[in-house]
Amino acid sequence: MPLIEARDLRRDFVVHRRRGRLRRERDVVTAVSDVSFTVEPGEMVGYIGPNGAGKSTTIKMLTGILVPTSGHLRVAGVDPSRRRTDLARRMGVVFGQRTGLWWDLPLRDSFDLLARINDLPAARYAENLERFTSLLDLTALLDTPVRQLSLGQRMRGDITAALLHDPDVLYLDEPTIGLDVVSKARLRSFLRELNRERGTTLVLTTHDLGDIEALCDRVMVVDHGSLAFDGRLNDLRAHAGATRTLVVDLAEPGPAVEVEGAQVVRVEGPRQWLSFPADASAAPLVAALAARYPVADLSLQEPDIEQVISRLYSTARPG
Repeated sequence: MPLIEARDLRRDFVVHRRRGRLRRERDVVTAVSDVSFTVEPGEMVGYIGPNGAGKSTTIKMLTGILVPTSGHLRVAGVDPSRRRTDLARRMGVVFGQRTGLWWDLPLRDSFDLLARINDLPAARYAENLERFTSLLDLTALLDTPVRQLSLGQRMRGDITAALLHDPDVLYLDEPTIGLDVVSKARLRSFLRELNRERGTTLVLTTHDLGDIEALCDRVMVVDHGSLAFDGRLNDLRAHAGATRTLVVDLAEPGPAVEVEGAQVVRVEGPRQWLSFPADASAAPLVAALAARYPVADLSLQEPDIEQVISRLYSTARPG
């Protein structure tokens, strides 16, 4: 049974625009339109799109903050907007630019308060607190006021707070925004281990596509409020018409090689770059090249995920 089930999900907002000095007109703006998907327990899913595409609106409906205008939505078998309090015990939410911690309190006090709010048994709370603060390198910071923490430390604190009650699903909205390379790597490693050991479902929205590549096997791309793609990350490259590149070093310089299924796009001395479809195997090309040419070395370049997403947006939009 899916943990999250959305069918024909739609959310409209009423916007009043001024027309002249005394008159206002009522407009309806559709933020999410006919979005359908399911998420199975234990999946790690990237939900990505440009600013204004409808990502945050979708997350707010999944958490019960917003009520859908129409459509069917169930999370852990319940309607989020009708059973928001019950659902809160089964989900964790982290927004990268907002904190759920108390600004002037030590980090430990924020965790204690959240444990009381969620009626956590003392033993369970102590075990989770020790585990998460150790994995996220927060133990030495437990008595530090939140306002004195760096952005990376606060983010790790927010994630610990969201996980203390062992939620079934964790929603992360831009969790690595502003973090340095080391902090990002530590956070990604922690999330992979959390999913592997506890089966926590992860729904991730981010503009850092490195997060998607590091964490998510599946990606949903939303644009203009509608799903433009839903599938595996590797399939996204093929869907967007992306290409892979085979870099061939010949034993000596020569004319452009000729091999079926690939096109030479660049030649520099003995090195040649061959482009071929992202969903095609490189093995037949390598075999054909080795049989016909004096190959000294080979390397394969995968399409850059940012270019893939950019290409998908440009083909999905009219004009």
